[in-house]
Amino acid sequence: MPSRARLDEFIRVVESGDHAGAIERYYTDDASMQENTTPPRVGRDTLVAHERGILARMRHVYSKAVTSVVEGDRVAIHWIFELTDETGKVHRVDEVALQEWRGDRIFRERFFYQPAKPAS
Repeated sequence: MPSRARLDEFIRVVESGDHAGAIERYYTDDASMQENTTPPRVGRDTLVAHERGILARMRHVYSKAVTSVVEGDRVAIHWIFELTDETGKVHRVDEVALQEWRGDRIFRERFFYQPAKPAS
């Protein structure tokens, strides 16, 4: 079960822009992440590689936790992300992350957000 201090530390690392580092330090080896209803990605190394791939395509990433709740081994975080791609286009993601922790590390996370609409 994470302490409030441990969660706040995790949030500070993400807000600092060290997304891949946060996964390396705060997720279990067998952790999974799931975007809305897509199949989950599994394994910390897979999660780190995926995150680095996204970040490599971005010129700038802004991350802000609006609010967070800890209830036993379960955590909810409301995030705002603004990702500026190489063309200068800003992609804003307003999401809720639901996490399950094993001790002081995240082992399951699911993100809920409105998917981007295809250009018409």
